[in-house]
Order: sequence, then structure tokens, then C-alpha cells
Amino acid sequence: MDSQLKRGLLDVCVLAAIRDEDSYGYKIIKDVKPYIKLSESTLYTILKRLEAAGMLTVWSAEHGGRLRKYYRITDAGRLRIEEFKNEWKEVMSIYQFVIREGEDNE
Repeated sequence: MDSQLKRGLLDVCVLAAIRDEDSYGYKIIKDVKPYIKLSESTLYTILKRLEAAGMLTVWSAEHGGRLRKYYRITDAGRLRIEEFKNEWKEVMSIYQFVIREGEDNE
């Protein structure tokens, strides 16, 4: 898969994982695991990129005697999910065109 396309898909997956509730790294990985394989190093790169783009905010809170970073989606992050949904319709249309076999093109 094209690396730029995959990067965009992973960004949206992470945003979707925190869309309904604030979360932290391990839980995000656990939540997306049924759908995609995501390593910790990849996740934290994505989280930093999304924070820099203003699509999520980060704060730390104590949990079990340790500090844990929590992530919250912003309005910009929610907008990105909506944009992705619209873009995906076009991607699916292209996909249908590419996979068609033996159809009469006249």
C-alpha cells in the first residue's frame, strides 16, 4: 500500500478511536487491534503529528501511581473524520472501476 495513503488511513483510525471518549496509548492500540496492526512507535508518531496539526489535545493524569498521557479529539479532528468519509466515497468509486473485470466498456 502506498505509504502516504496508509499514513492518512492510520491518522483517521486513531482519531476514530478517541472520537467518543478520551483515551491513552495502550487503550488506543487495543481498540484498533481488531481492524489494523499498530505498533507503539507508530502510534506515538501519529499522536504527535495529530497534536501538532491541532486535531487532538494531550494532558497527563496520575493513574496507578504513574503519569499517563490522555488524548482528546478536537473539532479539527472531528472535521478530519468527516472529510475522510467524503473522500472515501471517491476512493470506493475508483476501487470499483479498477476491480471491474470483463465488463463491456461501451
